[in-house]
Amino acid sequence: MPNQKNHKQALELPIFKIISQVATSLQIDAYVIGGFVRDYLLQQQVPVKDIDVVAIGDGIELANQVAKSLPLNTKVQIFKTYGTAMLLHNGIAIEFVGARKESYQTTSRNPEVKPGSLEDDQNRRDFTMNALALSLNTSNYGDLIDPFNGLKDLKSKRIITPLEPKITFSDDPLRMLRAIRFASQLQFKIDPICLDAINKNAERIKIITNERIVDELNKIL
Repeated sequence: MPNQKNHKQALELPIFKIISQVATSLQIDAYVIGGFVRDYLLQQQVPVKDIDVVAIGDGIELANQVAKSLPLNTKVQIFKTYGTAMLLHNGIAIEFVGARKESYQTTSRNPEVKPGSLEDDQNRRDFTMNALALSLNTSNYGDLIDPFNGLKDLKSKRIITPLEPKITFSDDPLRMLRAIRFASQLQFKIDPICLDAINKNAERIKIITNERIVDELNKIL
């Protein structure tokens, strides 16, 4: 597993330079975050199917301007409810979102969303290994941003949440099933504190629709 702070070699796909250039022209910072970064650091030889980009600013505008820099007919799907946008490029689904912080009601997994910093956005991620980010900014292109020691958790094959597990799982109970899925797929161990929080929040799964539960279970099997 790569140890260095800078990982420019992870960003060899031309689309990353395009996003970087567009973000610079818009004077906003942008980062790759989530599964792409995790899988690269795990050195998993899997085809890239999706990339998540977080912008410190208007993620939808970034997506629109990136699409204009790509061949004609690149369409952007906008999901206003969640403040996200997605485009398809060379078979890769690229999702753009403005950095945000979230707060939840006890009766729903749909959050109230406010603009936030990169760390706010990393805070809201399900697990530390999925909160890892790579900079697309010209000043530190390829630098790993890891405020929660996600790289250390990857190396120790440990699944743990950025925030208190009871908060993370109560806010979005589907994450409990995601913990089990990642443990199964990656052969990782769920941290005992997380396991305890899963047991204590098991009843919260009732607020999740059956369709979402079945979808997550199918990914486990």
